[in-house]
Amino acid sequence: MSRLYWMDSPEKKDFAWAIERINRCEEQIAEVALQLSGMGVDSVLDLGFTLREHRETWRARAKAAAIPAELHVLDLPAELRWRRVIERNTGTSVSYSFEVTREIFDFMEARWELPDSAECEDYSLSAFINQ
Repeated sequence: MSRLYWMDSPEKKDFAWAIERINRCEEQIAEVALQLSGMGVDSVLDLGFTLREHRETWRARAKAAAIPAELHVLDLPAELRWRRVIERNTGTSVSYSFEVTREIFDFMEARWELPDSAECEDYSLSAFINQ
């Protein structure tokens, strides 16, 4: 996202603008993951999957393509996650592409929907990590 679109953003806080481009990227990711699966290569998708609806969309894609889906959830305290974001924001991490402000963090935090047991049963494996 940062390399492809961020420099063209009309405003850095334009959520609708960003989501439209995220959706485009995810369509490309889905195509590549499907191609890889056809070659016997697994894909690991680290797309946040904040909302249950988002997770369900991807699970349904996998199911339609007869690809098993696994869900791994890191259920860590918000303050620990924020401390890790601060560390990442130093720019020395390989995952760094833009600064996540406290405002962005809090916005996404409010959107987070922890999977319940019924949702987890839809996956072939679910791992909750609380460390």
